[in-house]
Amino acid sequence: MADALRQFKSEIFQGLANPTRIAIVELLRDGEQSAGKLIEKLGIEQANASQHLAVLRAKQIVVSRKVGNQVYYSIRDHALIEVLDILRRYFYAQLSSTVNMLRKAAREEPKPRTGTPR
Repeated sequence: MADALRQFKSEIFQGLANPTRIAIVELLRDGEQSAGKLIEKLGIEQANASQHLAVLRAKQIVVSRKVGNQVYYSIRDHALIEVLDILRRYFYAQLSSTVNMLRKAAREEPKPRTGTPR
């Protein structure tokens, strides 16, 4: 069972392994949107968006429904938004740690000597 769970996790992360796909999921945070609206908000070509949406559908990250000639997308399970929120907090924690390390290093750096050597 542990191997199946690891495989499942891997598939989800593979589906999210592109900044555009993460942006799509984030745009769907507040609910369903049409493909046209997603394309407009992302500022990408229709063909590019279609490829990313196909990956997200294949990995079962998003679901789609068709109404006339419009296709609407939504997140399959909002638990994924919680995962992305946790990753955001993790990113900011890492960033904060790096900034603190740089500040400490800057304080410890020797001051340049001024004046003429004796």
